[in-house]
Amino acid sequence: MRMITFLLVGLIVHVVFFLSIFDIYFTSPLVHGMTPQTTPLAPPSSRLVLVVADGLRADSFFTLLPNGSSRAPYLRSVIEEKGTWGVSHTRVPTESRPGHVALIAGFYEDVSAVAKGWKENPVEFDSVFNETRHTWCWGSPDILPMFAKGASGDHVYTHTYPAEEEDFASTDASRLDTWVFTQVKSFFQSAKSNASLRVNLLKDENVFFLHLLGIDTNGHAHRPMSREYLDNIGLVDTGVAELVSMVEDFFGHDGRTAYVFTSDHGMTNWGSHGAGHPSETLTPLVVWGAGVHNARKATGPQPYSDGFLQDWKLEHLRRVDVNQADIAPLMASLIGVPFPLNSVGVLPLLYLNNSEHFKAESMYTNAIQVLEQYKIKMTQKKETTLPFLFTPFELLTESKQSQFINKARILIQLEKYDDAIALCRSLIAHALEGLAYYHTYDRFFLGCSVVLGFVGWTSYVVLVILKTHANLNRNPSVLKQIPGHALVRLSLCVTVVITVFLLIQRSPVTYYVYCLLPVPLWYSVLKESGILTDLIRSAPSLPLWKCFGYFVLVSFGIELLVVSFFHRAMLTLGLAVLSLWPFLSGLFGKAKFRSLSWCLGCLCLAAFPLMPVVGREPNIHLVTFAGVLSLFTSACYLWSSRPRTTMHLSDRQQFVSQMLHVAVCAYVPSLTHSSLQQKQGLPLLNQIISWSTLASSMLVPLLSSTRLFQRLLSIFLSLTATYLLLSTGSEALFPPVLAWLMFVWINIEQEAMLAQGVSGRQELSTIDFSANIDITKIRQLKLDDIRRSYFFVFFIITAFFGTGNIASINSFDPASVYCFLTVFNPFLMGGLMMWKVVIPFIIVMCTFETIQVATQLSSRSLFLIVLVISDLMALHFFFLVQDYGSWLDIGTSISHYVIVMSMTIFLMLLSVVTHILTSKRLSLWRHKKHFP
Repeated sequence: MRMITFLLVGLIVHVVFFLSIFDIYFTSPLVHGMTPQTTPLAPPSSRLVLVVADGLRADSFFTLLPNGSSRAPYLRSVIEEKGTWGVSHTRVPTESRPGHVALIAGFYEDVSAVAKGWKENPVEFDSVFNETRHTWCWGSPDILPMFAKGASGDHVYTHTYPAEEEDFASTDASRLDTWVFTQVKSFFQSAKSNASLRVNLLKDENVFFLHLLGIDTNGHAHRPMSREYLDNIGLVDTGVAELVSMVEDFFGHDGRTAYVFTSDHGMTNWGSHGAGHPSETLTPLVVWGAGVHNARKATGPQPYSDGFLQDWKLEHLRRVDVNQADIAPLMASLIGVPFPLNSVGVLPLLYLNNSEHFKAESMYTNAIQVLEQYKIKMTQKKETTLPFLFTPFELLTESKQSQFINKARILIQLEKYDDAIALCRSLIAHALEGLAYYHTYDRFFLGCSVVLGFVGWTSYVVLVILKTHANLNRNPSVLKQIPGHALVRLSLCVTVVITVFLLIQRSPVTYYVYCLLPVPLWYSVLKESGILTDLIRSAPSLPLWKCFGYFVLVSFGIELLVVSFFHRAMLTLGLAVLSLWPFLSGLFGKAKFRSLSWCLGCLCLAAFPLMPVVGREPNIHLVTFAGVLSLFTSACYLWSSRPRTTMHLSDRQQFVSQMLHVAVCAYVPSLTHSSLQQKQGLPLLNQIISWSTLASSMLVPLLSSTRLFQRLLSIFLSLTATYLLLSTGSEALFPPVLAWLMFVWINIEQEAMLAQGVSGRQELSTIDFSANIDITKIRQLKLDDIRRSYFFVFFIITAFFGTGNIASINSFDPASVYCFLTVFNPFLMGGLMMWKVVIPFIIVMCTFETIQVATQLSSRSLFLIVLVISDLMALHFFFLVQDYGSWLDIGTSISHYVIVMSMTIFLMLLSVVTHILTSKRLSLWRHKKHFP
């Protein structure tokens, strides 16, 4: 199989494996076709005001000032006198979109919505707003339109400011909240003279929603401990007090308005959110007004051991914590609208100030609404599974459902409300458990198919390595063997059986791909089985103990890399062990200076995994120092290489201009940081420099000479310039240190070649990337090439986790992209952060390309070993994926698999990019060329 064909097949196989995890774990849990459920009794409220202070932490809101006063005095008085309060526990990912979906629709967002920047859901869903008579919304253009779009009819009205207003560099983002309160005041003023609007407002089942983004924006820009963030809380408190007064005056103090004040997510001390730290998942909840209990004294010890009651000086008042999705059924119950059809929230009865009969009926409605979803899910699965293969959820079979419902109705009729409520809670718990059961029903079956495919692909790659790149004793009779027709017939029979089985079950199209893919893979493995005979025949001539030693070391190394995904400090341990390689292999005696440089480089790089991924305070001086360090090392190389390499004038001019460019890029972050601190916004010149640097970063190296070290230096300077613009602190030092170690690695591999006795070694300074490879000099694989491949995978993982991981993209610090833009744009900001992660990858990939050329190996042979190592890691993570424990544990285990699979696919594509980056040259002007 030709290399291009092999790469394409490999790419398709890995894309299928990658996508399989989304079908197995990331499918939408939502179902449709349920009947809306409403409490039959009259609701206590006619209207509800929902205020969401985006990004407000529970501790920032509840904690008193040193003088004993509150930064939110009005809402504090509500807590102490006329409302019920608690902590709302959000779920990962703690982003604005999923938080609002949980609050207003009552379910936790599909993870697949991340592909739409958490702005638009891939699946339509029901919400409290959809069930109301009218809903008026004011706030961010990122949040409001999704609820209007999902609403049936034309009864959700949105009023938003321009997206450009969400600027992290603005003088004060609290103006976003001032805009909302001003618009609401104008709205109620206009209603006094607008008869039709007034009629609509006086009807029941209305909701007013205020989305306040100022606190979140100030937190991102200035951190949650800043004066701007804390003052914004006071501004919101004042705004809420004025809002309540205005609403009560408009409706004549009729006592029919309920109020809910909460937040969608919190924020870390360093101004980010998205992960599962308590500062991100704990948000305040204050509910008061019609149908809500007044402040109630705590009569005994409260069931909370987190110490917050004492810290917030609220131990004398009853605290009622909820899950974020529970707020949706609470709002629906207060104004008497149907519970959102997809809600998984459980009504928090302790907030309701109503009769026991009303509470029992509300809880019964909640239970039936969740049970409706369970019934639809069960029916769907039953219809698409062969009867003898269908295993029902034992705790909630059709007969048990009827028993639960009948018993609950009888208890309510007998006025045994407490028993009815307890039974309904039990029914909800079983229904939610059953929903998860049917949602994951096919998981084991699909998992087995993917594992079969994985093992088949990895086995085939190993056989290809043995066949084409290893010196085995070939048996001519085996070589001439043609696979029998029996193998083809067997494969066709298996394909037909699987297809018929899936057709009968009416399985989705993707199931056919996952189940049929292993067939051609295992056909290819069995077709090449003669290679195993050759391997057994060659065994007596192989150094078996050495082979076994390499196998043990690589197995240990792969396990170390797997553990490093959970504990980044393992990379530090790994680098410390790698630093000893020249001493253990005997290279120290032949190349002392290079060995010591390798040891020092590994130890310097080992410091980076120990640094915090997020939570660093910006240190722009380190960014400037990193620029100076890059210039110093580049200048040292150019000076030291003068005797060995003659450089063309145009190349010399390019290096000088690139170094000047790096100097400018080292200064731009400092200038930007200073301008933003003085609240003068992002300077236009800095923005132009940043974007032009990014745009040219992959083109400028193509103008330099294709001589080995000259091209590598040009790539390093070009990528470093971009990396400096995306840095805020110590991570800016990572590329210079990594590049130094990669430079030493290239040199020390030459010494390792000499130690192995490989003949025809070429001087590094004379190697040209663009020169045609002499096929006669390409050698077969040796055991030491397994070490080279492992080093590459290790450095790739280090490049990924050295200064960042998936959390630094999910919970990234927006300050990293301030040289490029300050207006919130999740895709653009995420793309820039992803490019920052990719830059160290490219440095390692270019080094690997160099080593393949310098050690006289075909690019395919080493890459195949890398493929086997990364696939073994991916298979390991596939088994580690879990569907139990906390949402964060589940999400993390899936993320690890996705990272490794993405890395494998990405390396395939990046190998092509780096080949072009190292070997191709663009000429902007014609000159007489003396040197390539």
